[in-house]
Amino acid sequence: MDNIPSGHGSGKKPKRPKIFVLDTNIILHDHKAIHHFQENDIVIPVTVIEELDKFKKGHEALNFNAREFLREIDRLSEKKGFGQDGVSLGKHLGNLKIELSHPFPDDLKGCFSDDIPDHRILATAIWVKSRHPDRFVALVTKDVNLRMKAKAVGMEAQDYLTDRVEEDRLEFTRNEVIVKEDLPAEKLQSLAYGQGGIEYREACDEEPSPNQLFQFRWEKGSDQNVICARYDAGKKKIVLVKKKYAYGISPRNDEQKFALDACLNPDIKLVSLTGGAGTGKTLIALAAALEQERDYEQIILSRPAVTLGNQDIGYLPGDQKSKMGPFVQPLLDNLNVIRNCFKPGSRQATKIDAMLKDERLLISPLAYIRGRSLGKVFFIIDEAQNLTPHEIKTIITRAGEGTKMVFTGDIFQIDQPYLDMYSNGLTHLGEKMYGQPLFAHINLRKGERSELSEVASRLL
Repeated sequence: MDNIPSGHGSGKKPKRPKIFVLDTNIILHDHKAIHHFQENDIVIPVTVIEELDKFKKGHEALNFNAREFLREIDRLSEKKGFGQDGVSLGKHLGNLKIELSHPFPDDLKGCFSDDIPDHRILATAIWVKSRHPDRFVALVTKDVNLRMKAKAVGMEAQDYLTDRVEEDRLEFTRNEVIVKEDLPAEKLQSLAYGQGGIEYREACDEEPSPNQLFQFRWEKGSDQNVICARYDAGKKKIVLVKKKYAYGISPRNDEQKFALDACLNPDIKLVSLTGGAGTGKTLIALAAALEQERDYEQIILSRPAVTLGNQDIGYLPGDQKSKMGPFVQPLLDNLNVIRNCFKPGSRQATKIDAMLKDERLLISPLAYIRGRSLGKVFFIIDEAQNLTPHEIKTIITRAGEGTKMVFTGDIFQIDQPYLDMYSNGLTHLGEKMYGQPLFAHINLRKGERSELSEVASRLL
């Protein structure tokens, strides 16, 4: 999906290309953003370049994006420089221009302070619009406040749309379980007790997507019975999902049963688990990893280090251990839940301690393992809703042979200031990978941490 706003990307083709003025946060979100505007022209205010310079150093994704973008515009300007009309971005693309700062029009000078970078970017966008009255000009920013300020002064402003998931697709990936109540009794028995499952045509008019989840329900007296199943695209059959156990942990509901089945299935290399607090996402993934520890050289449990104010972890006080503490503690809490299933000194508890000591079980903020090649690793990424689509892609493309990845998170609890439920990496992953045989997505709704936790997650 290109970043063309609705109402301006269809119908009669405009005589002249549109102009999009990009805010700093667009580049920090996606360093390739300038290539996603089709044949339209891009303007980068010089204030954006100044702000990107502050982000060059560091190990976080935004530092990487800043460096890559600055290298890209340096490469583009090598031969001819930018000039008055900018430099071409390539075939079927527009031009890129770096625009110097410009003051606000006289009627707005008293409304905005020039000391604020966002205001200088807005002033530049307004100036560009005044210079091109015959062309559509828009400020593109992920900053809601800046968009409101722009619209208040009559400036067109929009979010970055390229990696944003449409609302109807978001609902589609959340409502993933098909409930059937009309399957004949003999088919239910064949599914429940048979070895090979049932043909999908016996339950569906059309072939389901790979790993589509099912609940077959029927009443027996006053009791309602449920069979959980999934579609195996390789066998072309709907197969039973049995209740399994993993390293002392057993699923407490059907959603957790589906999740554990996917995490234990060696044919499913990529799993997405979404849900609110206390639904057991991370616990299920970690228990499955420990259950299969002989099949992998290492288990890595990680999460993005999102600080208050989105500050790089390197600037926090203290040594590496004290910096990491707040970020890895929730992961250690899940590990302790599993350890407490066994008596102190038991074989299972001792194995966990040994794996931690020799780093066969590694718990770390995501920034500390970025750039590694991940071969034969069971990799769990918690709080994945705080990752951008580009970060998710970067992580998955690191996977070597024999690696399994499980992403967990809650798309309604996002700590990154420029991500939302439609543009975060976890949502993007579910939408783009849906229907792939090696991918499974399960949304967990029922909280199992405690009655208080479930009620608070649902109502507050």
